[in-house]
Amino acid sequence: MFSIGVNTWVWVSPLTGEDLVRLAPKVAGWGFDVIELPVEQIGDWDPKQAADLLAELGLKASVVLVMPPGRELVAAEGATVRATQDYLRRCVDAAVAVGSPVIGGPAYASVGRTWRMSGEERRACYAELRENLTPVGEYAAERGVTVAVEPLNRYESSLINTVEQAVEAVGGIPGVGLALDVYHMNIEERDLAAAVRQADELVAHVQVCANDRGAPGADHLDWPGLAGALREVGYRGPLCIESFTAHNRSIATAASIWRPLATTQDDLATRGLAFLRTL
Repeated sequence: MFSIGVNTWVWVSPLTGEDLVRLAPKVAGWGFDVIELPVEQIGDWDPKQAADLLAELGLKASVVLVMPPGRELVAAEGATVRATQDYLRRCVDAAVAVGSPVIGGPAYASVGRTWRMSGEERRACYAELRENLTPVGEYAAERGVTVAVEPLNRYESSLINTVEQAVEAVGGIPGVGLALDVYHMNIEERDLAAAVRQADELVAHVQVCANDRGAPGADHLDWPGLAGALREVGYRGPLCIESFTAHNRSIATAASIWRPLATTQDDLATRGLAFLRTL
């Protein structure tokens, strides 16, 4: 059986230490195995305090990186790339502190940054990404953490939208795998299970939600096929619910959440948990 997690973005953004003290006991009480912790800015929450809290509650952690404007590993000035690399290393440090095996997210360009590329220009960007991500991957690998690179849908990025592109861009970099997000896959992949099989042993993390970013299961997705493919490739990590609240202006705008996706955010989490247990 897969372990099941939930991202704190379901309720808040940015996550703070006070938020975690409030949310983690609820998440544990509902029966989740994992709580997913975004690092929007270094210092928003204290990794040591978080580790102590989660240990008391019997919760495991996963860490997600965040790429707002100004965090770039391609087509950017050297100072921007170096600052982004430093941020990613600090995310790795946070993951080590809380026991997360991954830092997951679009570790290549800021969310919402899009531009047209010829095939030659895309290959050049991928080569630049490999050069700039490799030292971060090596840093992570030395500490037992995987940088899980997440393909995003075409409206949020023009660089890596599909598993095929992600494998081309980052496959073989030490300490680097893939984070598969069902929301983006539903837009960009023609067959969810086939995309998982294409990622194969690179699958390092999986985020789930309905096709509208609501509770998993309240949708048209082939969940049994997806779960079967994940087992086929040997994925042993959690399925983490990632959704967002419409009540936070900044994150609702960034994620295009224009209406409530459940009666309450608690309901979204618990209904998703109940469905995912059936897998």
